[in-house]
Amino acid sequence: MDEIIDIITELGEPTGTTALKSEAHKNGWYHNTVHLWLYTKSGEILLQQRSHLKQIHPMLWDVSVAGHIDAGESFKEAALREAKEEIGIDLKESQLIHIGAELHKGEYNNGAIKDYEFHQMFVAEFNTPLASLLINTEEVEAIKLVSIPEFKTLLNNSRTNSHFIPTNIPYYQFIIGQIQKRLL
Repeated sequence: MDEIIDIITELGEPTGTTALKSEAHKNGWYHNTVHLWLYTKSGEILLQQRSHLKQIHPMLWDVSVAGHIDAGESFKEAALREAKEEIGIDLKESQLIHIGAELHKGEYNNGAIKDYEFHQMFVAEFNTPLASLLINTEEVEAIKLVSIPEFKTLLNNSRTNSHFIPTNIPYYQFIIGQIQKRLL
């Protein structure tokens, strides 16, 4: 889907302009995305396998829920919308904890896609049975819960196991640390 998104500066400041997501990716315009990491009280993290239809990193395991923030939409509104669209879960704004923003710059398909985005990162406690989730198969291939030790093992072998996006190792390590802080 080609949403209309807000364009921001390299420093993350609003420009007051909007564009189609495809145009932002074609021209390397900076924009915001939302990443929502869901975890259980017992220390499991919900992972999403990216759909085989995705242009970037299809079939790799990644963040619980993610997506572009529509023009005029708040970060929390986007996180709630994406959670509903991708895995059919209803959350409340009060459940979302903003843990920071990270600039990610990636170029794909021989430079045809210039993905320059700030990941607005959130965590939230997850207490919904997996079987009750409604998976959007255009976005998500599969979901699973993994323990933090299992996440770390998969991550340590991600350069050879084709599980996670190998260039995102420091990002994933940051997320694990943020979730561990909430489990203490």
